[in-house]
Amino acid sequence: MTTGPRGVWPLVHAERAALAADLAELTEAEWATPSLCAGLSVREVLAHLTSSASLNGVRWLAGVIRCRFDFDKQVAMRLAEELGATGAETHARFRRVVTSTTKPPLPVLALLGETIVHGEDIRRPLGLRRAYPIGTLTRVAEYYQGSDLVVAARRRIAGLRLVADDGPFAAGSGPLVSGPTLALVMATTGRSAYCDELDGDGVEILRERRDMR
Repeated sequence: MTTGPRGVWPLVHAERAALAADLAELTEAEWATPSLCAGLSVREVLAHLTSSASLNGVRWLAGVIRCRFDFDKQVAMRLAEELGATGAETHARFRRVVTSTTKPPLPVLALLGETIVHGEDIRRPLGLRRAYPIGTLTRVAEYYQGSDLVVAARRRIAGLRLVADDGPFAAGSGPLVSGPTLALVMATTGRSAYCDELDGDGVEILRERRDMR
């Protein structure tokens, strides 16, 4: 398994490239499909991913100050900057940052997690499926089980035992939550729809924690 930021960047780039390919033929109506991110279309979520790949630490801090430390406002402002006039333009802007190594002041693993989670926020409502490399999903699952940075993942799974049935990931202790690694990652980040793919006494606890911030 790859280690260190340099080893993670190729995984980020691979996931961006796969997402760009999956979305290449969308119609304008499909671009307007509601994503799994409440209030955002799939097109808007893609623009957010473009923003993350275009925003270095200096620009991020400048935006935070401009938005008076309202982080949600900063995200919305940067998303609007990358949206473009049409779905095709949004897609073209994302394609230009597929191999970018620019990032806000976050670990590269956080960017990998964001790319996969938001990729699913986009794919699932469109009926698209990706066969993710299990090694990549395991890296992301391991990251989220130990971090509350950006999303309250570690707190959401506190007191639960997570076990993947398709890979080596396992973490925690308590009531069991088991199933595909992707479903564990998505449920850990608050996407309760993926709880339907999980089994164990801890599933309903995890579902009830979906809105934890």
